[in-house]
Amino acid sequence: MTRLTRAQQQQRTHERLLEAGGAVFARRGFLAATVEEIVVEAGYTRGALYKHFDGKEGLWLAITEARAEDHLLDLGTRLDLVSDRDELVAALVPGGPAFGEDVPRWSVATYEFSAWLAGQPDLAATVVATQRQREARIVELLDRTCARLGVRPSMPLPRVVVLIGALGGSLALRRAIDPAADVHAVAADTLAAVFPSA
Repeated sequence: MTRLTRAQQQQRTHERLLEAGGAVFARRGFLAATVEEIVVEAGYTRGALYKHFDGKEGLWLAITEARAEDHLLDLGTRLDLVSDRDELVAALVPGGPAFGEDVPRWSVATYEFSAWLAGQPDLAATVVATQRQREARIVELLDRTCARLGVRPSMPLPRVVVLIGALGGSLALRRAIDPAADVHAVAADTLAAVFPSA
């Protein structure tokens, strides 16, 4: 068995903490999750979590940043494949991971974090700045796709991106409390209005 280098050990610890944090947050929510529960699940100590992420909040931000980056890559791939307005709308409707098995609980955790963050103005400013950068990247993807397809949205693309984010989060939360709600149909109808037929 090959012995891991120090850097490899650090990377393994980092990854295990991310995985354990994701599982605990999805299961318990942001507020109820504890550092102790996360480190026990990961098989490490509190010190390891604080060294890598500076606490529960830092771990949450690292997990959500990784998820957001995966979402952006997936969205870019989907948008590159669309060939008309209907496919564009379909590509933007939350699906797969956005309304997957863990998402109702994850959506609740996200809203818990947002409510908590409202009382942390310095951290909130950092989170908002990161979110705006991410939204600007999505605007670029949509702008390129709309130009290629000759589609004109009913509002400026920066507002469309905020709307899509708010819509996806709110509908996932709705699904968490009302599993019978047809959230996909609501999202599709809303986006069809945002991207009207020519």
